[in-house]
Amino acid sequence: MAQSERLLETLQSGPQQDSETPLSQSLLLGFDTETTGARPGSDAIVSATLVLRNPGLGHSKDVMGEWIINPHRKMSPGASRVNGFTDAYLQEHGMEPQDALERIAKVIATAQLANIPLLAYNAPFDVAMLQHDLGQWKLESLESRMGGDGILIVDPLVIDRAVSHRSGKRTLGYTTEYYGVEPDGDFHNATADTVAAVDLIQPMTTLYPQIGRLTVGELMAWQQHAHRVWKESFNQWLTSKGRRPIHDGWFE
Repeated sequence: MAQSERLLETLQSGPQQDSETPLSQSLLLGFDTETTGARPGSDAIVSATLVLRNPGLGHSKDVMGEWIINPHRKMSPGASRVNGFTDAYLQEHGMEPQDALERIAKVIATAQLANIPLLAYNAPFDVAMLQHDLGQWKLESLESRMGGDGILIVDPLVIDRAVSHRSGKRTLGYTTEYYGVEPDGDFHNATADTVAAVDLIQPMTTLYPQIGRLTVGELMAWQQHAHRVWKESFNQWLTSKGRRPIHDGWFE
């Protein structure tokens, strides 16, 4: 059975979560991408992974889908050095974008309709890349697939910034080390990064029970507020260093 079909079958036969499901008990659909570069709107996805995690069953029962995509545009040298993909490899092994992106979007929309959040570390980047690529190839947007509703997201980066108050970098690698998560493979691989990001939720909700008690219905507003608080503090620091403030929102 194709990976995307197994994911869809698992989602369609699984439980329908409601808005009162706490994060510590919620099913999660992890998501990560590797791309031709770092500019949503100009660059494109070359690899993507979705990982469905049931916290009651644990890591060994994850249901996973992985896609390699021919973006029909060149890799930037910097991105190629980071993720290892080359133009020649993608042309030989990559799926056509319309097929891969349609399958990815269908799985995400099915999970969203079951109130299963999409989890991604620094989620605005990966979601923006997907939304742009869907539009680029004239495919239906995520919101349209869900009847116009917004996307339900869990972003461990936003949560960590709000609760850990630690110094140092907050890349996925540093954050997983802080929470004692052992990587399953090399970082800057979409599958390894997806699994690591999903793995963060258990130690986060254990160390900070107030996060575990957040319900699916509360998640978006809580994270939007947390991002605004962090952005205000970060901008104060940037201004003190003579640097320009940032203006990015978080799914607002």
